[in-house]
Amino acid sequence: MSSEPKKNVAGSCDPAFSAVRDAFAQNFADGLELGASLAISIDGRNVVDLWGGFLDVDRTRAWAEDSLVCVFSCTKGVAAIATMWAVARGLVDLDAPVAAYWPEFAAAGKDDLPVRYLLTHEAGLPAIAARMPRGSLSDWDAMTSALAAQAPWWEPGTGHGYHGVTFGHLIGEVLRRATGRMCGEIVHDELARPLDVELWMPLPEVCDERTSDLVVEMSEEGTFFDRWDPATSLGPKAFGNPPDANDPAHCMTDEWRRAEIPAANMHANARALDRVYSVLARHGRVGSDELVPRELVEEFGRVHVQGEDLVMELPTAFGLGFEHTIPEWQFGPSPHTYGHNGSGGSLGIVDPDSGVSLGYAMNRLWWGPDRTDPRWGPIFDALYAAL
Repeated sequence: MSSEPKKNVAGSCDPAFSAVRDAFAQNFADGLELGASLAISIDGRNVVDLWGGFLDVDRTRAWAEDSLVCVFSCTKGVAAIATMWAVARGLVDLDAPVAAYWPEFAAAGKDDLPVRYLLTHEAGLPAIAARMPRGSLSDWDAMTSALAAQAPWWEPGTGHGYHGVTFGHLIGEVLRRATGRMCGEIVHDELARPLDVELWMPLPEVCDERTSDLVVEMSEEGTFFDRWDPATSLGPKAFGNPPDANDPAHCMTDEWRRAEIPAANMHANARALDRVYSVLARHGRVGSDELVPRELVEEFGRVHVQGEDLVMELPTAFGLGFEHTIPEWQFGPSPHTYGHNGSGGSLGIVDPDSGVSLGYAMNRLWWGPDRTDPRWGPIFDALYAAL
């Protein structure tokens, strides 16, 4: 590889993983990136911490070591770890009814629905039937009240379907009722601060100047969302209501950044995602301290549901709040890797077999006809070849 692509990136890289740096840099050289960061650790030891490119499409602001970007549904994985923290301290019982913490949730026959169904996407609440006005996604009370009143779209526990928009308000309200703290506060105090990383939800205004813009690029072959039948599919209902849930421009507004949306609006970088997943690679430990017991990490991380997704209309697999790698949707070569991706390509994962944790965050959102992201493959190939 010539030295030219390497000029696109900065940061540190263990020499044993130089091919990973080359693959990351080549994505820039191939025009697949605008700005991005990549971080990887092995058993908690960081071996890759790279960044490059620009925060804006005019290329006037360079991506720096402390740059931030919205990581969309990578937020769900971090919210799952916050829930793991609450379970470990006896504040939340996965098998207790949601209504035990949130009495209003018992409406519409949901009185016995257990907390774990919120995490496994079995609750039947991926969409809100009542039309929500623009701005509702950033209104905590509006979203939680609508979800408390909503009847399940299928009998809870009989199938799973991705709760792409509603996941965070559902589990976040349980956390709020059970702990007296919002999910973002738990993440900041119990995860980000001990790990010395930035996981912001909401994003403080002072961070705006180092937060990236977002650029959406759509394939000429159409997007993944074109597969759905608007008349019969749950997908359009789930992702189109409130209308701000499917508006990339909205995701750069003050309204979005100052809100708490634990399904979608955490602002972070690759280093932060890598470090939080390195806790799981180390079986629940932060340094010499135990954040959560090993057996709880294993329970949250194992596959709980797998098969045809009632919302996505293709195969998916979930742990407790985490996506699982499957042959149809791979996060690298290991069969046990889990974590969460974010719309357009961001990724936070752990491979418990190899001790790998990885964070990837970027501002060029790639929406293609399937879930494949062309930037991931070369990085995974180089990483696993180096192990």
